[in-house]
Amino acid sequence: MLLIGLTGSIATGKSTISSLLKSAPYELPIVDADVLARKVVEPGTSGYNAIVKYFGPTTPDLLVEPSDSMPENGPDGKGRPLNRPALGKRVFGDSEQLQRDRAVLNGIVHPAVRREMFKTVLGCYLRGHWAVVLDIPLLFESGLDRFCGVTVVVAVSDPEIQMRRLMERDAHLSREDAENRVRSQADVRVKARRCVERGQGNGVVLWNDGSRDELEAKLGEAMEKVRESSPEWWSWVLLGCPPLALAAAAWRIWGNVRINRQWEESQREAKAKL
Repeated sequence: MLLIGLTGSIATGKSTISSLLKSAPYELPIVDADVLARKVVEPGTSGYNAIVKYFGPTTPDLLVEPSDSMPENGPDGKGRPLNRPALGKRVFGDSEQLQRDRAVLNGIVHPAVRREMFKTVLGCYLRGHWAVVLDIPLLFESGLDRFCGVTVVVAVSDPEIQMRRLMERDAHLSREDAENRVRSQADVRVKARRCVERGQGNGVVLWNDGSRDELEAKLGEAMEKVRESSPEWWSWVLLGCPPLALAAAAWRIWGNVRINRQWEESQREAKAKL
């Protein structure tokens, strides 16, 4: 089974690509890290309890305000949901404290998301899907790209387009809040260059500076090439022979680890020349 790693940056069009891949003619299962990240911090979960314990004392508005429709202890008695905008202000930004808080939050959420992701991918493999999409904003940063046969980056070449789309989508954000959210993630243009380094057939960059129709056409061309390099019959072979599937996965991981090392070395050399 082919793992397609889908990433980008905030407001670059990754969610649009994810919805297209989920629909006809592709109809691929989507493992959405953002959806799982919400699931693992729902009231009553260990992730929720850890966040409330760490951020609660210094974030008075961490939880949704109680109201007629939202009891003090939540609708199911497990606690009120997290106030995500308030939590976002605590972790998005460049200051040392914000970076430490963001690291704490990631340390709570990411391991739980990986466990849920593994269970979902295993289910897709056992059901015989030829491919599954891992929709992960921090694909490279988390190191999960090394498990993917194909990596897709949705990017924009003009940073101002990204800012405008973000503020149109999330009208409650000020310009400063939007800039903090963009800066909290790696530059999407760097992600695009890193994706290209994986080589033709393994790294796909979809530039999304234009219309949705243009983006959809680019996706169609890319997926034709992906299907040629990883046909559906191959997924059935791997399903019928688990040892071969493990060997193929190990080979893919080794190749991706080698590519990542080369990328990191090139970045160190570039910094040394500055």
